[in-house]
Amino acid sequence: MTENEKLLWEKISQFKFNDEENDFKFSDRLARENNWSVEYSMKVIEEYKKFLFLCCITSTGVTPSDQVDQVWHLHLTYTKSYWIDLCKNTLGKEIHHNPTKGGATEAIKFDSYYSKTKEDYKTIFKTEPPIEIWPNNEVRFTDIDFKRININQNWILRKPSIQQKRIALTAAISLISLPLIQASNQDDFFIIVFLIIVVLFFLFNYSKNGKNNRNDGSGCTLGCATDSSDNGCSGDSGCASGCGGCGGGD
Repeated sequence: MTENEKLLWEKISQFKFNDEENDFKFSDRLARENNWSVEYSMKVIEEYKKFLFLCCITSTGVTPSDQVDQVWHLHLTYTKSYWIDLCKNTLGKEIHHNPTKGGATEAIKFDSYYSKTKEDYKTIFKTEPPIEIWPNNEVRFTDIDFKRININQNWILRKPSIQQKRIALTAAISLISLPLIQASNQDDFFIIVFLIIVVLFFLFNYSKNGKNNRNDGSGCTLGCATDSSDNGCSGDSGCASGCGGCGGGD
């Protein structure tokens, strides 16, 4: 780091998110809204600080993990803390949060940004970004289909894994095929075959739709571009970002 960068990092690292006079602190709200422990929330807040620093010092695109992005989303709602305390008084520049344009080109761009962000992280901080907060690119850009729901009115059930789906499919085909062997007439035979085809068609389309939910750039993807024409880091405007379609973009 240069001397100016060291001074900047010192200011960012000392930035306070929690107001000790409040009973319900920033880290508490972050934990509640994401179903995290407060301890984990505090760790992600520290990673958010590192992201802010990288956003300010790198000339290429910078993209946070989804976890870090959730801190960013929440911090933006604390308008005085974000715009005055952080941007104006700490960073000396504004960091804007702008929607991505979407599409395959944006997806490729932000995937590249995310890889570069983790490389810069290792270079600057001399350590690997923690995998529980900075997952690999595959997870980062596919595990993003979040929705805001009221858990007091709705139950949340985990979807089966691919392995569990295969077991269920095998069991379903076995159960439906058993009467096929014992079919007493041609009508029974065709009815059972039809049921098997319907089950296979449903499962095939369910699996296909799951694969099509991969991020094409419309998911939550954030970044600092290299110039103002790309919604990005000009000398005055600071870092821009892209976020859309994840249910949390404000």
